[in-house]
Amino acid sequence: MVPCVSVAALSIHRGKQDVLKDLTFNIPEGRITGLLGPSGSGKTTLIRALVGVQKITSGRVNVLGRPAGDASLRHDVGYVTQAASVYKDLSVVDNVHYFGATHGCSRADALEAVDAVGLGGVAKRRAEDLSGGQFSRVSLACALVSKPKLLLLDEPTVGLDPVLRADLWTKFAAMAAAGTTLVISSHVMEEAGHCDSLLLLREGRLLAQLTPAQLRQRGDTPDLELAFLRLILADQELHSPGVREEAS
Repeated sequence: MVPCVSVAALSIHRGKQDVLKDLTFNIPEGRITGLLGPSGSGKTTLIRALVGVQKITSGRVNVLGRPAGDASLRHDVGYVTQAASVYKDLSVVDNVHYFGATHGCSRADALEAVDAVGLGGVAKRRAEDLSGGQFSRVSLACALVSKPKLLLLDEPTVGLDPVLRADLWTKFAAMAAAGTTLVISSHVMEEAGHCDSLLLLREGRLLAQLTPAQLRQRGDTPDLELAFLRLILADQELHSPGVREEAS
């Protein structure tokens, strides 16, 4: 079976800086893949590469069997950035209908997407009059309206209270169960437990691709944050100059 996302030897340089370094991985369809790592590890750059809006230095990125950014993927890939991409002077449903119209979606489709993110009760309210948690979900509805096969979300739960975060993860799980592939970035390791698979990044390198259970096993602890920290420390020891000199 062709994976939903296939990345081979992907490297991205920005000036003299290596932002991503020789990444290779596959993402299966209908799963939630968590993209985890500290701030500055390259998560947003990688998501942009999967969308096809990031210039890559070398390597290959395929999405749904086609090169990332191919025009034919326009209706199949949804992207939610960290900054909300909505018009504050429009109502919730008008925002979603506006973005949906570019995909040939109707107002009924827009209302369905609004309901899917729990904003049906405020569908006619202007975006600027929403609470912070409601406002952030408008962008998600805009991305969902075209029913994308792949949904990429860049830290969608930042700034949300625990109840809203839990509600969104419940919705993400339902979407995956219905066949949507989700790639969700976060720097909060507790959210890793909601994912089927994890891509762990540090300083632009892929430390590991594994399940939450495998991460706990490798870190020898049920605490995912501590397990990731132990993985980082082991990687530092492996790549430190002192270790290489001693081994040579």
